Amino acid sequence: MRQRLRFLLDTNVLIPLQDSLQVLEGNLANFVRLASVGGHQLMYHPANIADFDRDHDAARRHRNLQRIRQYPALSTPAPCIWNTPETSPNDACDNELLYALHCDAVHALVTEDRGVHAKARAHGLAHRVYTIQTAEDWLKRLHETRQITLPNIIDVPLYSLTPELAEPFFDSLRGGYPATASRAAFDDWFRRKAREDRHAWVYRDDGGALGAICIYQIQTDEVVNDAGETLQGAALKLCTFKVAELVRGRKIGELFLKAAFRFATENGCEHLFITAGADSQDYLIRVLKEFGFEERGTYKGDVVLIKQHPVLPPSATNVAPAEYVRRFFPHFRSDPAVGKFLIPIQPLYHAILFPDYVPIQPGLFVQTGNVGNAIKLAYLCHAQTNAVRPGDVLLFYRTDDEKAVTSVGVVEQFEVFSDGAQIASLVSRRTVYSLREIDELARKPTKVILFRLIGHLRAAVPYEQLMRDGVVRGPIQSICKIPDVAFSRVLAASRR
Repeated sequence: MRQRLRFLLDTNVLIPLQDSLQVLEGNLANFVRLASVGGHQLMYHPANIADFDRDHDAARRHRNLQRIRQYPALSTPAPCIWNTPETSPNDACDNELLYALHCDAVHALVTEDRGVHAKARAHGLAHRVYTIQTAEDWLKRLHETRQITLPNIIDVPLYSLTPELAEPFFDSLRGGYPATASRAAFDDWFRRKAREDRHAWVYRDDGGALGAICIYQIQTDEVVNDAGETLQGAALKLCTFKVAELVRGRKIGELFLKAAFRFATENGCEHLFITAGADSQDYLIRVLKEFGFEERGTYKGDVVLIKQHPVLPPSATNVAPAEYVRRFFPHFRSDPAVGKFLIPIQPLYHAILFPDYVPIQPGLFVQTGNVGNAIKLAYLCHAQTNAVRPGDVLLFYRTDDEKAVTSVGVVEQFEVFSDGAQIASLVSRRTVYSLREIDELARKPTKVILFRLIGHLRAAVPYEQLMRDGVVRGPIQSICKIPDVAFSRVLAASRR
């Protein structure tokens, strides 16, 4: 059960809240809103009344004293033992508030007074005294879902789709209801969830029609199957997952999963789960299993699939690196048993393969197509190395413009071919190269690396930094293996 917090407000916070003639700053307005959303208490101390009484503006004093009653007062606080007869009225009020905090009458004190913050440090209470902005940030982390943005899909509230409920796109989703009541039952469910402000990721075709949808929701301590199994903590439920036939082959399913994994990471969800029809959604079930979902019983006749999504990477060196990333994606093994490689990639191909990466120098416009929708991608080259193995880690180095390491992947498969048809069949829709370019490449033995994109570094690591840290000793012109210490330095530089 989520804890309800009690915030004690200083006079400098209460005054703008009480004065109807004063425009609220954004941080304060949002703090009050989030406190209401979370059911937290905003309170005043009786000492605040004395502060208002000292206001020389009679009209404002009367207005504030009347309006403060909308908040609960701290009932019978213990008298402050820090005050003496020599303590000034202003200091006495500050001490009263801090002493109430010291006595654990409330969880936190919110004030913009630097003097109060200094006194809080002196009394060992600084960690419980907040400015308006830091208090707002705290409640944001508690109550605001962190959204993610990816090319080709948008996040929308369900109610924005209600006008499209009559479209044929939704007909197949009604199949899970009795035929005589399928339309009414599904529509009632949809409208009920819309009223709850549930959201969905959607993809629209070239004409703007709805082509795919994934309805999602964070649930806590959810019972997921008929056996009564409970997922402890926050879990991301993929409630409805449909890709229309006309847009299949564009990797929209993987794009939705990419969104789901990133959303789960941003919002601390330790599991993802979905129910699917064993017969009607067998392809979806196969795809989900490729990305670490496992069957865990049934719910009302449908198969329940659950994926572990731990916040911290599990210690499982007994699990092969390629299997580890499948099971625990986006975590991956990077211990000494795993190889690490730098891979150069030109900006044009980088933009197609990684359309969700935001370059340091934006402006390169590329028709990205569908390749970048996928998590499972392909890289082709004529590098000399044959040392790449499944589970090895790839650091992609964007050449020419940024000259920086930007992205991380994990090898799924490594092959060498001299036949264009063989290469094309293996990398189908997962590479930036056209069939003509693949045939041209295949004139010489071609290295084919199938990999899973883990994501992009928080900060790109420029070539100059790589040189300073001894990661490389010259231009990066081909795939090169780097030692563990160099890999660690790249990751450390990306977090600065």
